[in-house]
Amino acid sequence: MPETTAPGATGTPPAMQNIDWNDFLKVELRVGRVLSARVFEQARKPAYILELDFGPEIGLRRSSAQLTALYAAADLVGRLVVAVVNFPPKQIGPLMSQCLVTGFHDADGAVALCVPDRDVPLGTRLL
Repeated sequence: MPETTAPGATGTPPAMQNIDWNDFLKVELRVGRVLSARVFEQARKPAYILELDFGPEIGLRRSSAQLTALYAAADLVGRLVVAVVNFPPKQIGPLMSQCLVTGFHDADGAVALCVPDRDVPLGTRLL
């Protein structure tokens, strides 16, 4: 795919593909609250099994999250997180993951959560 450059821009990194607003709207990024977190013993990489509440419209979902480097399980309970809730369920070992909790890799490769900086209603969509 050829690289495209907007007027005045220095260029788009080759790995980045532009999307339009309708593409973005397909991704349901919602706020959920961690209800429980426990070590995912069967995971190949250290991870937690999270149970999350996305409010009455979406309800409860479970996810595997590789957050062990920066977070203790007990410290996750009660936190708000941002997750993709419209991926199809994915089997991860014995767990059927129902959403993808989002985060960013730090300089050491550990995952730091993507979180709202204020309290917002559960299920609120990121826009």
